[in-house]
Amino acid sequence: MPAADPQTTPSGAAILRFLRVTLHVGFAMLLLVAILRLHVADGADGAADAGTPAGAQRLAWSALALALALALALAAAYLAGTVLEKRYAAGRSSFNPHPYAAPWLGLVTALWGVLLAGSAEFSWVAFPLFFLHLHVLPRRIALLTIAAMTAAVVASQWVASGLPSPTVPMVLGPVLGAGFAVATGLAYRALYQESEAQRLAADELRRTRAELARTQHEAGVAAERERLAREIHDTLAQGLSSIVLVARAAEKSLATGDLATAAERFALVQQTASDNLAEARSFVRGLTPPRLHESSLPESLQRLCGETETLAAARGEGLRCRFELVGDPAELPPQCSVTLLRAAQASLANVRLHAKASTAVVTLAFLGDEVTLDVYDDGTGFVPEAPGPGVAGRADGSGFGLRSLAARVAELDGSLEVETAPGEGTVVALRLPLTGGPLPGQPTSGPAGELH
Repeated sequence: MPAADPQTTPSGAAILRFLRVTLHVGFAMLLLVAILRLHVADGADGAADAGTPAGAQRLAWSALALALALALALAAAYLAGTVLEKRYAAGRSSFNPHPYAAPWLGLVTALWGVLLAGSAEFSWVAFPLFFLHLHVLPRRIALLTIAAMTAAVVASQWVASGLPSPTVPMVLGPVLGAGFAVATGLAYRALYQESEAQRLAADELRRTRAELARTQHEAGVAAERERLAREIHDTLAQGLSSIVLVARAAEKSLATGDLATAAERFALVQQTASDNLAEARSFVRGLTPPRLHESSLPESLQRLCGETETLAAARGEGLRCRFELVGDPAELPPQCSVTLLRAAQASLANVRLHAKASTAVVTLAFLGDEVTLDVYDDGTGFVPEAPGPGVAGRADGSGFGLRSLAARVAELDGSLEVETAPGEGTVVALRLPLTGGPLPGQPTSGPAGELH
């Protein structure tokens, strides 16, 4: 019988181990008892036949020695097969004995048959062999071989008794023993198959859990990468762009000797860099943006409009940016406030860098079960069908605005729309529900190619 797999369920492994050990111990004890009885019987016959010629006595001793040698060969073959099987099942050997199971069983059965032909004392060794036949051979073949072995045991007992015909106990005993062995063997086989099925199911569950953990880890890594990309685009990238542009303007002021203007612009560079540093520290820790931590969303948007005018003025542009509030401000979930603030930052950055506008208006409206944000500019506009920088991003990492903003809005079941045309300005409109679900009849994302 095969050794129980280390991954078999504990209860199944314990039962299988007990049955296996019982089988091996039973085989060894029955074989030893048969050898001892054969030796005792031969000694009694020798004492009774003291007057027998020496040649006959030597012949009897030779038969006993042959039987002992065959019994030892049977024990060695049985032990070798079980040891190889256990070592392979435990993973201590790479040699797979399964293809040789049937020839091994044939050798063990043949040795037992020779011993049985020599002495009926080996009849009872047949019962452990019944279990091996049921386990190694197909069921129908195993039942045929067991029936043949049972008939051999009955015949051996009948010949040894010297009676003219076998008695009922002589036939009934081996038959009942064979029936019990078959029933027990089939029960063992069913238990083994069930334990094997449980082991395979447990292996599959472990593989599924490992795959799920790997998938969740990859999803978490991708989500965190996406979050950092959004924050970098909406904060650091825009801030660094402003720093570069204002620094160039400061250099021009220095070149013309306008030291006061240059000092103001360098102070603006320092303030922008300080704000960016605070933003970087907050999104690395996954915290609320410093603007929202220090003030409300309307106040943050009002301040953002002022900073936009200042940055545009530092470049020598006359952009006027104002903020309008519609309705009574309501308490917004943090993620909702962050999305609206980032949308305004990205939109106004596009206005400053690309629109060539003179006026920009940021409107925040609280309309019952939803909040809206509109960013309007009277700049050059663009063709919505033409893929803009914000669609998929450029090779240098810029142009990430639309994808970032659309992803933020979609996560909150909101909508993002853009209305623009060449020479007619642009309106970026966001709608976010405040009821926790998507708005009836509203899309979850706007058209591609909206932002400048």
